[in-house]
Amino acid sequence: MKNKETIYLDFEVDKLTNSIENAISGEVFDTLITKLTETRSIKKNEWIFNWHDEIKNKSKQVFKLTTVSNPTIIHGLISITDKGDHIYLDLIESAKFNKGKNKLYRGVAGNLIAFGCKMSFEKKYDGIVSFLTKTQLMEHYEKTLGAKLFGGNRMFIDTKEAMLLTTKYFKEFKL
Repeated sequence: MKNKETIYLDFEVDKLTNSIENAISGEVFDTLITKLTETRSIKKNEWIFNWHDEIKNKSKQVFKLTTVSNPTIIHGLISITDKGDHIYLDLIESAKFNKGKNKLYRGVAGNLIAFGCKMSFEKKYDGIVSFLTKTQLMEHYEKTLGAKLFGGNRMFIDTKEAMLLTTKYFKEFKL
């Protein structure tokens, strides 16, 4: 049996926007989040995580974040698992051009997390999502997302905070 490495999420919530925002001009772009079922658009050398393995794993679903105006450019990816009572965020990653000091767009991680919360509401899980994180990021996620520590390195976003995130990014969302 293969030894499975624990993956702790390591994403920066740079800004909670209403969509994604150009870091230079401040222009906001409407986004699309769609299920990713094939790997042709994912070049292995452009991402830290192995998204090809995530897509192949039948217990997980992978979604891509693009803009409405240009659905061929992927701004971020999220892998999720339906745990039957909440949504587990396996992986979240922004595209290389959306990381660091010189990123092109802000709000990518927030958008993807809000999508996980939205999915949780749609499945009647009260918006609850959970994830594993690095210890040094716990306080950041508490402040930016309202995430709460569940034990060890596991955090979760509860109903109230999930609703705030979901309605911020998905204006049309109704319970």
